[in-house]
Amino acid sequence: MTNTKPEYESFPMQSYDKIRYGDTDSQGHVNNAAFTTFLETGRTELLLAVDVWKDVRPVYGLVNSNINLMAEINWPGTVEIGTGIKKIGNSSITFAHGLYQNGQMVALAETIIVQMDEKTRKSKPLSHETREALEKFLIS
Repeated sequence: MTNTKPEYESFPMQSYDKIRYGDTDSQGHVNNAAFTTFLETGRTELLLAVDVWKDVRPVYGLVNSNINLMAEINWPGTVEIGTGIKKIGNSSITFAHGLYQNGQMVALAETIIVQMDEKTRKSKPLSHETREALEKFLIS
């Protein structure tokens, strides 16, 4: 993951989540655990846009998450989620994410998911069609 601060608009997938009061902690800001939920929203919306579930429901498992927290997120409001794909592996997808509130970057993250065989629970190669559909979300 790079240390640059990409603009929200530079991500090929742009989404958002409403911040819930329950996301906050006793210190008055959004708890760091909620950041992973925001990243999940970005990944899921990108996968839905690719329509990876149209024929068969693939199983994906999160295998790595690296989050650089840069600022607080406060309630009430929304968090904007920028998501792109850094790398498409044999069975894995590496995502780059930026989280923003009120135009300010609050986190930069990288997550990796692996497609798994539902029965064996071992990694399963991505189909040619899925790989092709994911390529339009690649970022440098």
